Amino acid sequence: MSVGAIAAIVVTGVLVAAIAFFLIWVVLILRRLTDTLGKVVFGVGAIAHRVQPIGPLVVDLNTDLGAVADALETLARDLSDDEADARAS
Repeated sequence: MSVGAIAAIVVTGVLVAAIAFFLIWVVLILRRLTDTLGKVVFGVGAIAHRVQPIGPLVVDLNTDLGAVADALETLARDLSDDEADARAS
């Protein structure tokens, strides 16, 4: 066998080993990523479960604040009308 053939076989073996190492490295990274994403999904599910009772309270609070905003607008309008009447007289 010639030196060129042996060199080609060695270079091919090195390239195959490098690609195999790279693919194994990618597999390990993806496994760690899968574990991390599983923990994140679990955490998000726990947070969603804990804040679920807040929904109806927010609706009630929004309704009450809407009434307060309407009352404040009425008060502001009444005060500006009273101020305009005081200036006119």
